[in-house]
Amino acid sequence: MEREKDTAMARKGRIVSLVIAGTLIVWMLLQVIGPTIGLAGRYALLFDFAALAALIWAFVNIYQIWQMRQAEKG
Repeated sequence: MEREKDTAMARKGRIVSLVIAGTLIVWMLLQVIGPTIGLAGRYALLFDFAALAALIWAFVNIYQIWQMRQAEKG
Protein backbone atom coordinates (compact mmCIF):
# COMPACT_ATOMS: atom_id res chain seq x y z
CA MET A 1 0.00 0.00 0.00
CA GLU A 2 2.78 2.40 0.93
CA ARG A 3 4.64 1.70 -2.30
CA GLU A 4 1.49 2.31 -4.36
CA LYS A 5 1.01 5.72 -2.74
CA ASP A 6 4.63 6.65 -3.40
CA THR A 7 4.30 5.56 -7.01
CA ALA A 8 1.09 7.56 -7.42
CA MET A 9 2.68 10.68 -5.91
CA ALA A 10 5.75 10.31 -8.09
CA ARG A 11 3.60 9.91 -11.20
CA LYS A 12 1.55 12.94 -10.27
CA GLY A 13 4.72 14.94 -9.65
CA ARG A 14 6.13 14.00 -13.05
CA ILE A 15 2.91 15.02 -14.79
CA VAL A 16 2.91 18.35 -12.97
CA SER A 17 6.53 19.01 -13.89
CA LEU A 18 5.84 18.21 -17.55
CA VAL A 19 2.82 20.52 -17.58
CA ILE A 20 4.83 23.37 -16.07
CA ALA A 21 7.78 22.92 -18.43
CA GLY A 22 5.60 22.41 -21.50
CA THR A 23 3.39 25.38 -20.69
CA LEU A 24 6.32 27.73 -20.25
CA ILE A 25 8.08 26.54 -23.40
CA VAL A 26 4.95 26.85 -25.54
CA TRP A 27 4.09 30.23 -24.00
CA MET A 28 7.58 31.61 -24.65
CA LEU A 29 7.54 30.34 -28.23
CA LEU A 30 4.16 31.93 -28.85
CA GLN A 31 5.43 35.23 -27.42
CA VAL A 32 8.24 35.22 -29.98
CA ILE A 33 6.39 33.73 -32.95
CA GLY A 34 3.12 35.64 -32.49
CA PRO A 35 4.32 39.11 -33.48
CA THR A 36 6.42 37.80 -36.36
CA ILE A 37 3.39 36.15 -38.02
CA GLY A 38 1.12 39.09 -37.22
CA LEU A 39 -1.01 37.36 -34.60
CA ALA A 40 -3.66 39.67 -33.16
CA GLY A 41 -3.28 40.82 -29.57
CA ARG A 42 -6.51 39.14 -28.52
CA TYR A 43 -5.04 35.74 -29.45
CA ALA A 44 -1.92 36.50 -27.45
CA LEU A 45 -4.16 37.27 -24.49
CA LEU A 46 -5.99 33.97 -25.05
CA PHE A 47 -2.66 32.10 -24.94
CA ASP A 48 -1.70 34.00 -21.79
CA PHE A 49 -4.92 32.94 -20.07
CA ALA A 50 -4.46 29.33 -21.20
CA ALA A 51 -0.93 29.31 -19.76
CA LEU A 52 -2.20 30.85 -16.54
CA ALA A 53 -4.90 28.18 -16.26
CA ALA A 54 -2.34 25.40 -16.79
CA LEU A 55 -0.06 26.86 -14.11
CA ILE A 56 -2.94 27.22 -11.65
CA TRP A 57 -3.83 23.57 -12.30
CA ALA A 58 -0.20 22.61 -11.66
CA PHE A 59 0.00 24.54 -8.39
CA VAL A 60 -3.26 22.99 -7.15
CA ASN A 61 -1.79 19.57 -7.84
CA ILE A 62 1.47 20.52 -6.11
CA TYR A 63 -0.58 21.47 -3.05
CA GLN A 64 -2.39 18.12 -3.19
CA ILE A 65 0.93 16.26 -3.34
CA TRP A 66 2.17 18.29 -0.38
CA GLN A 67 -1.00 17.42 1.57
CA MET A 68 -0.54 13.70 0.82
CA ARG A 69 3.05 13.84 2.08
CA GLN A 70 1.98 15.65 5.24
CA ALA A 71 -0.71 13.02 5.88
CA GLU A 72 1.94 10.30 5.63
CA LYS A 73 4.11 11.97 8.27
CA GLY A 74 1.36 12.55 10.78
